[in-house]
Amino acid sequence: MTKKIGLLLVFVLAVSLIFSSNAFMAKKLTKIVVVDTPTTHHLNLYVAKEKGIFAKYGLDVEIKESRSPAAARDAVISKEADVFWACPTVVLAAAASGAPLKIIAQVKKPCTSILAVRTNSPIKEFKDLDGKTIAGLSPTCCAVIYFNQKVKEVGAAFKLVNFAAGPALAALDAGQVDGAILEEPHASIAELKGYKLLFREELKNTTCRTINANSDFLAKNTKALKNLIKAVDAANKLILKNPVADDLVAIAVKYSGAPEDAIRNGNHRLGFTIKLTTDIHASLGEALVSQGVITKNPVPDVFAKEFKGITW
Repeated sequence: MTKKIGLLLVFVLAVSLIFSSNAFMAKKLTKIVVVDTPTTHHLNLYVAKEKGIFAKYGLDVEIKESRSPAAARDAVISKEADVFWACPTVVLAAAASGAPLKIIAQVKKPCTSILAVRTNSPIKEFKDLDGKTIAGLSPTCCAVIYFNQKVKEVGAAFKLVNFAAGPALAALDAGQVDGAILEEPHASIAELKGYKLLFREELKNTTCRTINANSDFLAKNTKALKNLIKAVDAANKLILKNPVADDLVAIAVKYSGAPEDAIRNGNHRLGFTIKLTTDIHASLGEALVSQGVITKNPVPDVFAKEFKGITW
C-alpha cells in the first residue's frame, strides 16, 4: 500500500512538473502580431505558423487578415500590428513620407509576374505593347514599373488599366484588355485556362515581397524579430525541398483560398529567401521618385540596421 502511494506521488509530481514546464514555456513566448493580405507568396508565414516553427523559436505569432497591402501597412504604422509581408514599393513610398517602417528581410525572389495574352495575340516582344491596353495592379506595382521601363526602352508605351489580379483576368476573359500583368497563383490560373504567358525569363532579375516591421516595435523587440526571420528561413527550406508536398499545398489553400491546381502548377516558381535584393530595391525607389510618387529615395535608410549582416 505504501509503495502504491509512493508511486502515485511520483506520478503526480511528474505530471505537475510537465504542466509547470509547459506553462513556463508559454509565458516565455514573445507575442508578434502579423497583419496579412492572403496570398501564396506568403506561404512561408503560414508554414512557420502551422508547423510550429514559430513556437520553436520562442514566438507566439498571431496572423490577422487584412483586406489589402495598404490596410496592412496602415495597421503596422498605427501599431495595431507589428509586422506585415508586402510588395516593397508599398513600404518604400510610406517610409519616404516618414512612416515608422523598416524592411527587415526579403520574402521571395524573383517576381513571378508575367504578361498573359490570348493565344492569337500579336504581342511577342516589348515593342508590341505600344498602344495596347494592359490590366495591372497599379503604376507603383513592382511588375508594372518593370514593364513600363522595358517598354520605354524600345520607345513604346501602353495604357494601364488598374485592376487587381482577379478582375484583370476577368477583363482579359471578356476581351476588354489586350493583356494582363499577373503573378502567382493567377499566372497559373491563366496558364491553365490556355492563355499564353510572356516575359517570364525577362523578369527573373526582378525582386518581390519583403517583411516589414514597425520601427518602434523593432527597437524594443530586436531579438524576437531576429527569431522570426530564423523561423521564416526554416520554413523556406522546408518549402523549397518540395513546394508541392501535399501538406504544404493544403496550408496554401487554407490561407490563400487559391485553387489547388494553380498552386501545384506554380508553387515551384516561388523562390523563397530572406536575403534582401538591396540594389533592386534602390532602383524601385528611384522609379517612384521619377514617377513623382515620392521626392526622395528612402534606400538604404529603410533597411533595418539591426539586420545588417543577417539579411542584407
